[in-house]
Amino acid sequence: MSSSILCAIDISQPEHDVKVLQRAAELAGLDGARLDVITVVPDFGMSVVGQAFDKRFHDKAVDKSRDLLNAFVEKHIGAEANAQVRHVIATGKAYEQILKAARAAGSDLIVIGSHKPELKDYLLGPNAARVVRHSDCSVYVVR
Repeated sequence: MSSSILCAIDISQPEHDVKVLQRAAELAGLDGARLDVITVVPDFGMSVVGQAFDKRFHDKAVDKSRDLLNAFVEKHIGAEANAQVRHVIATGKAYEQILKAARAAGSDLIVIGSHKPELKDYLLGPNAARVVRHSDCSVYVVR
């Protein structure tokens, strides 16, 4: 049984993660677990890349991601369920932030989607594979 489930959503391509969110909500409901939903914003403050962006860009990206995540969750699992969900917006590398959030929340399960891999994924490994390899808790991968 799970008491805390973390669901990872790529808010830049939410249409790919509808099933992921719905499965996470279903699993949380079965166990009476708390559902946390996370999305990760890239770190635009990195050296060379960060210089190309306005200093307020990151804050705007976080605020926009929070609004999009809230609307996405409400649309796909309902307003009542959304009110019980903890929305997490993190900054950095997706797999690192997902693992960090799971540890911080004491999550028993991470629910993440597996997208069709591109050539670069075979060379570097997609986020889902990295989460599976490095997680301290169980990982449910939704295809």
